[in-house]
Amino acid sequence: MASAEQPPYFNISPDAALADLGAPTGSGDFAAIAEACARGRADLASRGLEEDGRKQLRLFSTWEITRYLIPVATPHFRRVLKANPNLPQGTSETEGGAKWFTLDEVLRLRAHFATEGSKAKEYLPYRPKGQPAKMVAVANFKGGVGKTSTCAHLAMSAALDGYKVLVIDLDSQGSMTSIFGGKVEDEWGTVFPLLARHYGTHLRRENQSRIERGDTPLPLDETLTEAMSMTADQLIQPTHWPNIDLIGAQLNLYWAEFQIPVWRMQARGWKLWDALTDRLETDGVLDQYDIVFLDTPPALGYLTINGLAAADILLVPLGASFLEFDSTGRFFDMLHSTFSSIEDGENIAARALGREEMAFEWDAVRAVLTRYDGAQQAELAGLMQAYLGKTLSPHRQDFTALIGQAGEQVSGIYEADYRDFNRETYVRGREAFDETYAAFKRLLFGIWRRDELAAQQAGDTTAVA
Repeated sequence: MASAEQPPYFNISPDAALADLGAPTGSGDFAAIAEACARGRADLASRGLEEDGRKQLRLFSTWEITRYLIPVATPHFRRVLKANPNLPQGTSETEGGAKWFTLDEVLRLRAHFATEGSKAKEYLPYRPKGQPAKMVAVANFKGGVGKTSTCAHLAMSAALDGYKVLVIDLDSQGSMTSIFGGKVEDEWGTVFPLLARHYGTHLRRENQSRIERGDTPLPLDETLTEAMSMTADQLIQPTHWPNIDLIGAQLNLYWAEFQIPVWRMQARGWKLWDALTDRLETDGVLDQYDIVFLDTPPALGYLTINGLAAADILLVPLGASFLEFDSTGRFFDMLHSTFSSIEDGENIAARALGREEMAFEWDAVRAVLTRYDGAQQAELAGLMQAYLGKTLSPHRQDFTALIGQAGEQVSGIYEADYRDFNRETYVRGREAFDETYAAFKRLLFGIWRRDELAAQQAGDTTAVA
């Protein structure tokens, strides 16, 4: 009887291994490896770009529009276009062929149906008047959990739904920036100037107090002086989506993780966690958009703390595995330690001065299962649901072949042309993110409605008084 084939780690020749090894690697060799990665990245990212080097969003067919974007029957949609020649009519690739529309045209058509169509249908998504944009942070300090993918697809879903969206990339790896075709030369095109400006503004106030006390003021260096003249509008760039804008990121943004603690040491009274929120509010950004999505680094550093402190909604993606469940539990433990420590430190001073104490609060926090395989992970997912309860969204984001293919092409599922697959594959593939967005939208609606009722009640109270 023949013996079983031996495993591959037996009988390895040291001399053959040495021949395959190559020369030792020095620190200078990292530059060559990085340069090779940069060339490859540029090649992959450039596929599908226009001549000007920017991405272009695909067109949407009549079938897609009436199924996913505007709730009308296809024959009625065509009748409305025929009766209104001033509306976008779409283009056909062949004479008498299917009509295709840009997303900008779809948004114009949606606005027409909202004005002229049935009031019983949701042509425009719910958005209470007088309320600022909701800020949504997607975070977890474990990489590979689908954090950026979830954030990007939620932004795209909201844009397809008719919302005006801003995406802020806080991760120096810049993956979100790549997805939306952003161009960022250095840290001055990221959120860094906003954080520096917030510190510079604090330092100026602090210096005024120092002068009044007879102390020597702290200097505003060249970096802070330059940042003081910059606003969020200078950092926001359009994307290939007509209703998604971007504040991008690149490697130099990581410098903020070293610079922020230096500033904090110089001025202990600087509330670094308020920097991003305060600058976005001051610059009127929250009045220009409906939803702001924050993609955070896979670490609980200063940039992540700023993103989490700014957020109204916190979404924590994780896989249905023991290690990811365990890691996510530790992430929440670190959130508790970090933000409780900030509260304790601030409130000691507040109590001493007779001021109102501070407390961080989020409208909603939800963990979201990603890359879910029901055949393999149902039991563990059920156990996680039992322990986390409402904190874990009951919706589980299935992994499909379409998700994998979209990721390989540096794009989102909603950017994939269904003609590259068969229509049924496309329908099944996008269901995972459609359902993820539906769960998020229900959360968003509940929060907005709560805010709307609170504002009405406050107005009624004021009127009575």
